[in-house]
Amino acid sequence: MTRLRASVVNTKSLARLASRLSLGDYLLLGKGAHKTGARSLQSILANTFEAVIGAIFLDQGYRAAYRLFSRSLIDVQAWPDDNYKGRLQEVTQERFLTTPQYEIVGASGPGHRREYTALVTFGDGIRGTGSGRTKRAAEQMAAREALSALGALDHPPAQDEVLEAVAAHESRRAPAN
Repeated sequence: MTRLRASVVNTKSLARLASRLSLGDYLLLGKGAHKTGARSLQSILANTFEAVIGAIFLDQGYRAAYRLFSRSLIDVQAWPDDNYKGRLQEVTQERFLTTPQYEIVGASGPGHRREYTALVTFGDGIRGTGSGRTKRAAEQMAAREALSALGALDHPPAQDEVLEAVAAHESRRAPAN
């Protein structure tokens, strides 16, 4: 459930849901934002999707908002889970009873095109190295490499798990007859 929640409630997933509904096409933007392509920015699309769900909730109530969100949720199971750090923490705590530690060991390039290098360690030493445009992205890539080395680079929850989670939530919200 935690992994499902994390894969749904993040900027990338909410932006995808907004894109599927073409919400970016309905945004009123200033000339500058329009010229720079703000209509397709993940953060703006994610915020727009949240705003639509909130507006539906205020206007039509919980059930209507939940219906739209849960219909969108069914498709989320096919999306990759990019939270490698979270998954690595689960695996290391389960298998090694320890928590991974991250260290930024390098940064190169000019300020506007900086490239960071991160190491992840646990147990008996370095388990993964990664690089990225941000420190967080470098840590994610290091965690991905460690998961791959451990044979734990798995897929998101199966559709049955998603459907069961939605059904369970709906049954808890259904009024008693």
